[in-house]
Amino acid sequence: MFDQGVRQAEIVRALGVSRSAVSKWHTAWRQGGAEALLARPNPGRPSRLTEAQREQLEEELLKGPRAHGYETELWTIARIGKLIQKLFGVRYHNSHVWWLMTHLGWSCQKPARRAKQRDEAAIENWRKVRWPKIKRGHSGRAP
Repeated sequence: MFDQGVRQAEIVRALGVSRSAVSKWHTAWRQGGAEALLARPNPGRPSRLTEAQREQLEEELLKGPRAHGYETELWTIARIGKLIQKLFGVRYHNSHVWWLMTHLGWSCQKPARRAKQRDEAAIENWRKVRWPKIKRGHSGRAP
C-alpha cells in the first residue's frame, strides 16, 4: 500500500490497526523497503537445555523412574523437574517442565490399575458369553 501511495490514515481504516503501528511500518518500509515489513518469528528466550541435553533427558526418562530411585513406575512433573536439576543443574518451574515434555512429544497418562488376583479367562468368558446375554435380555431374570 505504501508503494501505491496510499495515505497512512487510509491504511489504518482499511486494516483496522492503530496509527502508531502504521507509522512504524512506514518508517521500516522507507528504511528497508518491503522486505523490512516481512514477519519474523520471535525466538523468545534461549532454552537452558541444549538439544543434546533434551535427547539425554528422554533417554533417562525411558529408563523409568525406578532407575532413578523412585519406588513406583510413575513419572510426575515434579519428578521430571528434579531429574532435570540433578542431571543438568537447571531448575524449571513445573509449568515449564510440562511445556518441555509436551514439546518433546510426551503426554500425560494415567497408569492402568489392575487387581493382582485378576482372572483373565473369567473376564473373557463374561465379556463374550454373559454380557451379550445380559445386554439383549436373553434370560429375562437376574443371573
